[in-house]
Amino acid sequence: MPLRLTTCLALYLIFSAAQAHAQGAAAIKQGQRLWQQRCTDCHALDTDETGPRHRGVFGRRAGAIKDYDYSRALKRSQVTWDARSLDRWLTDPERFIPGQNMDFKVSSSAERAALIAYLQSLSSPGVGAGLTPARTQHAAPDMPPR
Repeated sequence: MPLRLTTCLALYLIFSAAQAHAQGAAAIKQGQRLWQQRCTDCHALDTDETGPRHRGVFGRRAGAIKDYDYSRALKRSQVTWDARSLDRWLTDPERFIPGQNMDFKVSSSAERAALIAYLQSLSSPGVGAGLTPARTQHAAPDMPPR
């Protein structure tokens, strides 16, 4: 392969990777904003509230936090949270796992994708670095933690 073509290909790959990283960081930031606006009425990152804690949800089995009182349906669901299962859950929790207790839907696929990117960043070491951590207590973004 001529040197010029190799150089162009290398620059293209570097640019593409940088662009993908920037888009991923933007999705995580948008997801963090959405999470703070829509999820903190019932959820916190590190404590169980009306809903279970969200930090570490990626890769966790549904109904797996021992000290949280999940619905029987969720405990028996055999679901492990990943991008696909979270997308189905956020689209329509009752349709995905009938008999569960969450009555909240996210109709926008772009918003679901951003929320999922944020939740995944909370479960992956080193991902989401540089973001201001969302509140670890149950509080709205402009209110002090309880």
